[in-house]
Amino acid sequence: MKQALIIALFALFTALLPLIIGEENPYIIGIMISVLMMAALSSAWNIIGGFAGQFSFGHAAYFGAGAYTTLILISSFELNPLIGAAAGMVVAALIALVTGSIVFGLRGHYFALASIAVAEIIRLSVLNFEFTGGAQGILLANVTLWGLDLNSKNPFYYGMLLLLIVTLTVTEYLRKSKTGYYLQAIREDQDAASSLGINLALYKNRALLISALLTSIAGSLYALYIRFIDTSAVLDLRLSIEIILTAIIGGVGTLWGPVLGALLLVPLAEALRSNMIGDALVKFGLVSETSSVGIFLNENLAHAHVLVYGIITVLCILYLPKGILGLFRRVK
Repeated sequence: MKQALIIALFALFTALLPLIIGEENPYIIGIMISVLMMAALSSAWNIIGGFAGQFSFGHAAYFGAGAYTTLILISSFELNPLIGAAAGMVVAALIALVTGSIVFGLRGHYFALASIAVAEIIRLSVLNFEFTGGAQGILLANVTLWGLDLNSKNPFYYGMLLLLIVTLTVTEYLRKSKTGYYLQAIREDQDAASSLGINLALYKNRALLISALLTSIAGSLYALYIRFIDTSAVLDLRLSIEIILTAIIGGVGTLWGPVLGALLLVPLAEALRSNMIGDALVKFGLVSETSSVGIFLNENLAHAHVLVYGIITVLCILYLPKGILGLFRRVK
């Protein structure tokens, strides 16, 4: 009941932010959409990776399934975007079931490598199919839904927020359900869980299926928001890694850890890409723009977000194994 109230208050506060910021700040709204999307993706991954302890590196496949299926059905058959998103969920579910039947017989790093292999097979297949646009990708000129202005960012902001709230609600329900307890038992010791009569394959596949469905919805929303996708945007291994790092840094296996991780990493990545940090150092006189350090930061900082992710992850593993959320709990 306590977590349900916190989720409701979080939803209310976040829903009011665009009204406070105003439509004259689309850049800020765009960053907030990215935060909500990454929080939803990481929370969805957390169901299989955090609670079941199965570190899947192939979640970009489910994201891409939603994105590609939605845009293909809209561009080729002019179907309603909701039908495209529903079809994307079906495709993601099929991929999850096939993937689960292949990789859940493996454990540890073998499972992680197998999940990468499956995702790469899907990426290369999409790259070579004509109906997916191949290397050129898919461009969607226009789309309408119930008369909404989809040229505005607000529908996608609230769509991502709704997805995040649903994901958090599903996660909290699973966490306190029999399935959630079984998943946590599997995470702690698979052999012990099996000896107690827990069907490992059944509950792993159930967690992966739920995670894949939620991830595919995020892919559909992202595709409608950007209106252009290719394999590097929605099926790349880097996306899967960023999803995992967000959960690890925030606090893997917790309800709010992925949200906290997204609130930290997405604005940080944007600040690095736009060289906002370097400009700030120059503005406050800490670094000279014409110095070797200033030139180096200007040329390289925009491409350093993955490196910074890695450094933060190493520091969290060494000093905050339970993530940033674990630090707050320790202080409390």
